[in-house]
Amino acid sequence: MRGGDRMSKSIVNSCRRCGSKGGSLVKKYGLYLCRQCFREVARTLGFNKHR
Repeated sequence: MRGGDRMSKSIVNSCRRCGSKGGSLVKKYGLYLCRQCFREVARTLGFNKHR
């Protein structure tokens, strides 16, 4: 693994919206949003709550 690959991997492991590097990151469908940001924008992205 080259040095540049490690840097890009750490950027991928952060939230695209707020830059948080917390443990709860929604990676599914290539979203890369933290849990809090996902809850804020889920409706606009087309996700619906089923409960």
